[in-house]
Amino acid sequence: MSQRPRKTPEQLRSYRYFGPDDLRSFGHRSRQKQAGFATEEFKDKPVIGILNTWNDLISCHAHFRQRAEDVKRGVWQAGGFPVEIPVMGLSETFMKPTSMYYRNLLAMETEETLRTYPLDAVILMGGCDKTTPAMLMGARSVDIPSIFMPGGPMSRTSWRGEPLGSGSDVWKYWDQRGAGRLSCEAWCELEDHIAASPGHCMTMGTASTMTAIAETMGLCLPGSSSVPATHSSHSRMASATGSRAVELAWLDIKPSEFMTPESFDNAITALMAIGGSTNAIVHLMALAGRAEVPLTLERFDEISQKTPVVGNLRPAGKYVMADLFDAGGLQGLLHRIGDLLNLDCPNVAGTTLGEAIEGAEVYDEDVIRPRSNPLSESSSLAVLRGNLAPDGCVIKPPAAEKHLLQHRGPAAVFKNYPDLKARIHDPALGLTANHVIVLQNAGPLGAPGIPEWGMLPIPKYLLEQGVTDMVRISDARMSGTSYGACVLHVAPESFVGGPLAFVQDGDMIRLDVAGRQIELEISDEELASRRSGWTQPENKFTRGYGKLYFEQTTQADLGCDFRFLHADGSQDPDPEIY
Repeated sequence: MSQRPRKTPEQLRSYRYFGPDDLRSFGHRSRQKQAGFATEEFKDKPVIGILNTWNDLISCHAHFRQRAEDVKRGVWQAGGFPVEIPVMGLSETFMKPTSMYYRNLLAMETEETLRTYPLDAVILMGGCDKTTPAMLMGARSVDIPSIFMPGGPMSRTSWRGEPLGSGSDVWKYWDQRGAGRLSCEAWCELEDHIAASPGHCMTMGTASTMTAIAETMGLCLPGSSSVPATHSSHSRMASATGSRAVELAWLDIKPSEFMTPESFDNAITALMAIGGSTNAIVHLMALAGRAEVPLTLERFDEISQKTPVVGNLRPAGKYVMADLFDAGGLQGLLHRIGDLLNLDCPNVAGTTLGEAIEGAEVYDEDVIRPRSNPLSESSSLAVLRGNLAPDGCVIKPPAAEKHLLQHRGPAAVFKNYPDLKARIHDPALGLTANHVIVLQNAGPLGAPGIPEWGMLPIPKYLLEQGVTDMVRISDARMSGTSYGACVLHVAPESFVGGPLAFVQDGDMIRLDVAGRQIELEISDEELASRRSGWTQPENKFTRGYGKLYFEQTTQADLGCDFRFLHADGSQDPDPEIY
């Protein structure tokens, strides 16, 4: 990053609040003293906001109270003035109908918090799935100096001598219980072991994927996304993040400098190389909309087809995030694919991506595979189109049984999730392994919130017969820890009249992942006839956030962001101080 002039104290954004000799500044300074701070503790120092998404219902962030103190330590040591500001936490476990429904609300809160307070730079504390994209979206929209602090994955854990992966093994053992191969007592015992420490999922689910993407784009310190939440180096990383935020404030280094077309390509390349979550596509599309970067689903597919999967990480592979950390971390993995990256992209540390990964070593060739022995040659994720998904849909081929990647079978249609839950295990349906399970009304508006329902359950009677995967299609998402031949994010969604709404039991559906096709085998005339007899369901909310959500949310292929928050070249000014 080229040399740039440092700000003087009078040029700091916070100076407008604290510096002038007027009544308003008197009030601001006196209130700081009311909080116990002396003049010399904040005078002529950059004010560094610490946006903390901790709450008691986000166990992924259970360590954030202490990490906020670690961050403050770094800010003080670098000569800044830290102020901690709690913002909405998005609990992947407890928020209903889904945390994704509220991603845009946290993005708005982040944006308005940064705009309205006397902050010269900000540290974004996140980790659990939607907190990372939401905070980055808000920070990019207001565009003041920002640095992300990854919350880190939880510790390794095992049960009855077998290593566990959060999320992934929940689905696996639930299926085993449904097939009658796991007792109720064993299932309850598993509950005590599956999540053994603070931190987000230790598999390469959405949380690990999005923090890895943040690092690849240069938005957090190099190496920071791989550090386990409970490792002592996580505290040191948090402190270093605080220190660096002070320098970002003095140098006025903003998110817009990192969110470029080249860095988005790097993010997508990393996504493919780590075998990351399908959810990253939705979040990167939303972030690109905030950054005025033209990005299409086809770009994901183009990069996917030339990027090997070198991260042998669950759910597509074998290992968990602590293994990646020990094997050389994200830096070691990116070094393996350095020729596929734009190495001149800058980062918040003041270097480039190339400098950040230069000399990075790999210590376990099975966790981070060599290019000559990848987990998969390419196609970590695939974008499909056809008359069933005119605006696209996605699948994660390495997580599916290979024989299903080219499949033709009759549809078994469920009109919504309650219908699926009520009927899927009924033997009277007579489903076979050849059937294609279809779920409607599970998208951005239909659910609402495009929840993680996409790993549709396999009927228990088929599990008992040894069936472990089936083709499943929906306009929902699925957890990044999930697996299977699940076609997701079908756009347009059924709720708004996408073709998925018109699928009927027995219709033949053809899936061809290699050909990037998904087809409903009915004539255009029949499809038009079904559409003419369809009535769109009513919106589920008439007031408040729900009404705003229904009126403004885009489809999955555009990132499910609010239309009015897409960047259009304008920038709202900082508020006047009167």
